[in-house]
Amino acid sequence: QVQLVESGGGLVQAGGSLRLSCAASGRTFSPYAMAMGWFRQAPGKEREFVATIDSNGGNTYYADSVKGRFAISRDNAKNTVYLQMNSLKPEDTAVYYCAARPGFSGRYYGSDEYNYWGQGTQVTVSS
Repeated sequence: QVQLVESGGGLVQAGGSLRLSCAASGRTFSPYAMAMGWFRQAPGKEREFVATIDSNGGNTYYADSVKGRFAISRDNAKNTVYLQMNSLKPEDTAVYYCAARPGFSGRYYGSDEYNYWGQGTQVTVSS
């Protein structure tokens, strides 16, 4: 099994920044064979894709709503994925989830494409 634990959420003013981390563990977790992604879910809304990264960290993909403001990265030596969030807006307020799935490509945009999920971390952006 694979366990994912997010951290780094909190309350920030609009225009501010936060950095989320996702630590992966488990005997079946092989960082160089796992694609990783970030999703978010706001109250009353469906979970939506935010960003994804391929197994080597060489290719990243973003939702249009966060492109140019967010950056996903990974450190396979630490089994950790990051989401740097800049120029935050109130509409970015949501619970942010880390996800993982077997695969080398990062082109997995649907929540149903991921096998493993973290418990989520709350991000609140005040206006």
